[in-house]
Amino acid sequence: MEHDASAAEDRDHKFLAIAIEESYKGVESGDGYPYGAVIVRNDEVVVSSHNIVLRNTDSTAHAEMIAIREASQKLDQVELPDCEIYASCEPCPMCFGAIHFSKIKRLVYGATAEAAGSIGFSSYTGDAWKDAGFPPLEIKKIDDSGAEEVFEKP
Repeated sequence: MEHDASAAEDRDHKFLAIAIEESYKGVESGDGYPYGAVIVRNDEVVVSSHNIVLRNTDSTAHAEMIAIREASQKLDQVELPDCEIYASCEPCPMCFGAIHFSKIKRLVYGATAEAAGSIGFSSYTGDAWKDAGFPPLEIKKIDDSGAEEVFEKP
């Protein structure tokens, strides 16, 4: 059983690392802010994306929103119940709502909203979702992912 836990941990780190890579791409390209997301189904990446708020002049173009839109189009389905989402940072209320409505079964994230807030990004997570009556969603925070480094001052 311990081997299974270790394999699951490695798997989570692998997909979260792709989301973190995307967060750097978003900043380096000038597309947006340091956030990335990956949607996985059956251990395969369906889509990976980053924040494109600046490129699209669209305050809703968060990495998770873009990933959900692209995955839904690619898979030709509105709901994504057999998918997981890996986000470089704890999702904002809008993104969490989109995750909920898309019926994604699992969320794994790296950096906390507080880390983003420490350099001027919104740290609002709206913990109200915890009491909103949403169906259970497994949420996992990975502490040693390196995701918070993108928010560290150079």
